[in-house]
Amino acid sequence: MKAFVFPGQGAQFVGMGKDLYENNAEAKEMFEKANEVLGFRITDLMFEGTEEDLKQTKVTQPAVFLHSVILAKTLGEEFKPDMVAGHSLGEFSALVAAGCLPFEQGLKLVSARALAMQKACEATPSTMAAIIGMADEKVEEICATIEGVCIPANYNSPGQVVISGTFEAIEEACAKFKEAGAKRALPLKVGGAFHSPLMEPAREELAKAIEEANFSEPICPIYQDVDAKPHTDPEEIKANLVKQLTAPVRWSQIMAQMKEDGMTEAVEVGPGKVLQGLIGRTYRDVTVSGRQ
Repeated sequence: MKAFVFPGQGAQFVGMGKDLYENNAEAKEMFEKANEVLGFRITDLMFEGTEEDLKQTKVTQPAVFLHSVILAKTLGEEFKPDMVAGHSLGEFSALVAAGCLPFEQGLKLVSARALAMQKACEATPSTMAAIIGMADEKVEEICATIEGVCIPANYNSPGQVVISGTFEAIEEACAKFKEAGAKRALPLKVGGAFHSPLMEPAREELAKAIEEANFSEPICPIYQDVDAKPHTDPEEIKANLVKQLTAPVRWSQIMAQMKEDGMTEAVEVGPGKVLQGLIGRTYRDVTVSGRQ
């Protein structure tokens, strides 16, 4: 069974999507529609901008989404997934690619999500850190001993968990993880504590927009970040999407569930190779590839 997976924030690079724009008429039309919907020429920043341009939250998330979704659209007959999933932001790409959400509505939600997250980050300075070489249960146990907000935010693969919280809490946690024998406890250069309770203002803001969007049944099950289970019911998908901003991304569990459900091949659609690496290292018998 073939899984198509979609990357999240951090996979962006200067020049992303340019070949698509220049060599595919349908892709060019979709990119131009995106410029119109967003009210600025995101294509200029994607194709010719600087790394700093692409790091702006209002640019990063729509840019990764657009690259992934437009690429999936141009795959045509090749895009025949038995299952789909997306890491954080990538879940929106997966929903649009799988026909659950119209392109324009998906783009508007991603743009609203980016701006709401930016506001939440500015309201409460916060950060994230990668914990390498420690069991999930031990990460959860140590986080629970920290005062203030400090929670597992991304279960990326066995032995790799990203934690999220206030600066003070994350600093204290990193020291404890090193004492406890973690291979690395590495603070990340991010703008805030994504997938933590500190994103609650953003979740509330985005919830209304998600409720008003038109969701349809996808062409195949989507494995959602909040529970790592396959879903096809539009109402369940919406409810899980609302929870996503303040809940951990259970990517490790998604990979395990997709494998258990028969995944033999995984194709990453969009910029970067992060998800290919996570799946390939965890499940050596799964064929992994990418489309960029």
